[in-house]
This record gives sequence, C-alpha cells and structure tokens, in this order.
Amino acid sequence: MNSNSSFVSDSKSNALQAMTVTAATPAYVLDEAKLIANLEILKDVQQRTGCKILLAQKAFSMFSVYPTIAKYLCGTTASGLYEARLGKEEFGGEVHIYSPAYRASEFPEVLRYSDHIVFNSFAQLAKFRGQCAGKSIGIRINPECSTQAHGDIYDPCAPYSRLGVTADQFDAKAFEGVDGIHFHTLCEQDADALQTTLCAVEEKFGQYLKQCKWVNFGGGHHITKPSYDRKLLEELIVRFQETYGVTVYLEPGEAIALQAGYLVTEVMDIVENGMKIAVLDASAACHMPDVLEMPYRPPLYKSGERNEKAYTYRLSSCTCLAGDIIGDYSFDHPLSVGDRLCFEDMAIYSMVKNNTFNGMPLPDIGILRTDGSYERIRSFGYQDFKERLS
Repeated sequence: MNSNSSFVSDSKSNALQAMTVTAATPAYVLDEAKLIANLEILKDVQQRTGCKILLAQKAFSMFSVYPTIAKYLCGTTASGLYEARLGKEEFGGEVHIYSPAYRASEFPEVLRYSDHIVFNSFAQLAKFRGQCAGKSIGIRINPECSTQAHGDIYDPCAPYSRLGVTADQFDAKAFEGVDGIHFHTLCEQDADALQTTLCAVEEKFGQYLKQCKWVNFGGGHHITKPSYDRKLLEELIVRFQETYGVTVYLEPGEAIALQAGYLVTEVMDIVENGMKIAVLDASAACHMPDVLEMPYRPPLYKSGERNEKAYTYRLSSCTCLAGDIIGDYSFDHPLSVGDRLCFEDMAIYSMVKNNTFNGMPLPDIGILRTDGSYERIRSFGYQDFKERLS
C-alpha cells in the first residue's frame, strides 16, 4: 500500500523537474537520488545488526534499477514463480519465495530460481519437502497478533486468515529439520508494532525458535520513513539474534522506494457539475489502484487540501468508471487544459498493479538520474494492451 497524504517531499525541485523533462504523459518517474538515500538507510541497519534485508518485489519490481539495489541489499523475495525468476535473473543474490500454495507443475521451476522456500501449511510442506534437497525451507506462522488499523484486507492476523500456521495447529514433529520461521503481520508500521508482534511470536512459538537457522520478520516495516524508530528496530533484531542464534531477515517493499517516484499527468479537459472537475490522462483505477483499494489520497506537488488554496478541483480520469476519482485538491492558480501535475510517492504499488482497463495506455517508465538527466526506460503501446487479451 502507498503511504497516506502526510508525505512531504524532501526535494520539491525533483518533482518539478520530473514534470518538465518527461516527454509524454502519463509517466512514472523514479527519483534515483531518493532511491539511493533509502538504500543507504537500509544498508546501515544491516551493518549495525548483522541482519539481511531483501527487496519485496510485490511492491516494487522496476528491474532496470535492480543492479543499483543489489549493491545495498542481499536479495529479493517473491510471491510466486514469475517474481522468483525475475529476482534470480535481474537481481541475483538470495531469492526467497513464499506462496499460500504452490502448483505441482511449477514447482521444479520454483526450485530452479529460489534459494529459500517458505510453505504456508504443513500439508504443503509434506507435499513438496522431498523435492527440496539443497534448499533452505521454512514455515509461515500466524502469531494472531493484529497491530494495524488498515482493516482486515491488509491484516494477515485477522480472524479466519489463510496466511500462516497458528500455534494450536503447529506440528512440532513435522517441523523437525525445517530451517526457519517466517511471519508477516505489519503494514506501513513503526518498530513498536514489531516489538508487540515479537512478544506474541516468542510467547506462542518460542519453543521452536532455537531450532531455527533463520527467522524472517516479513515486510510492512516503514524503515525509511523519517519518523521511524530505527534504534528500536536495531535493538529488537540484535536481541532476537543473540537470544535464539538465528539470522534475522527483513523483506520490506515500500521502504526501498518510499517517496522515490512520481506519476506525471496532463489535464485533458475541465468540466463543471457543482464544482470544477479536471479530467486527467492518468487514472486511479488503472495507474494507481491503491487510491481506490485502500483508499487514500495521494500527495500532489504544489497543491493543498480541498478549499485550502484559492482554486479547488476534483481530479478524475478519462475512463468510463464513474468512481475513477483521485481526490479533491486546491491550487494557488486556476488549472488549464495542458497543465501538468505531479503525484508523489508513486514508485510503490503502482507499476506492479497497473492495468489497461478501458484500453487505457500504460504510463511510460523513466528515471530522473542523480546528475539531473532524465532517461526514459520503457514506453507502452497498443500491442501491450492487445497481448494481454485473446
């Protein structure tokens, strides 16, 4: 999920530059300097604690910058075969995979591309364990400890969750010879939520932890957010590793590219029906689905809340979906057809979730380099739309 609208850019000039150097709209623009700043923070956490941090590709899979990220992190995590292959081919390092269930027909390829394989149930472990020689295997647990306020859709510990084994279903005999335990319970949270979760993990699964070689704390850690308590995080990691003699893994997605990307869009028309409505060439439904799914109001360069500034507009899309509304924003000056707008914090859960509903073109993908130059990495056309269909 993307962060809420509290985001304030550290370098507003980069957003302005993204608006002006992008050849066509809509376009995702990665801010290389901000990406590297995030990676430096994560590298420091690894160096101070001895933990290993992995890129969760489900949030950010812009593989053109994998060589850069690989200089800082230990590898990637995958939610399925295709992500595992992408991580192996484009990133290198360790490849960890977890899926609620694996297809038997795909499992030989899963083995080909993955180093660590985490199973969601003891039934899945029993089904595939015999094929995993030479691989590090783990089991996902559910500590039944909810700490977030995003609702059940993002809470792996919600009632009736299918994700992970609860303590009362844990099979101690089947766990013998398993290398690690994985849990993922957080969503855009600080280290205090991890501390609460670790208490639950130790209380319910503590007897198994010293049997492990590694424990994966999952993702959802907002480590690169300015207010995040990294000192507490590091204390928790060090204590856990020393207590149980394990290597701790973290697999954040958002933290890698948090606040490190933009979506540049153009005003195509302005209509009026009770208020002024700007029709953009970017779509919430197609290009930033979390706006509708979470929902949330994405930050927009040089704008304010509704009625905060002199001129308020509802920003919408040119799809036929009535609810394809990004939000209400205010500006110091009136908008005009042809104006460009720049949504911020658009690197995460955007490119990986976009779609071509209504035949909407996919945005270009580009990089704003640290030297100020702009490189368009990829553009998309009709064939990209057609080849998803039959």
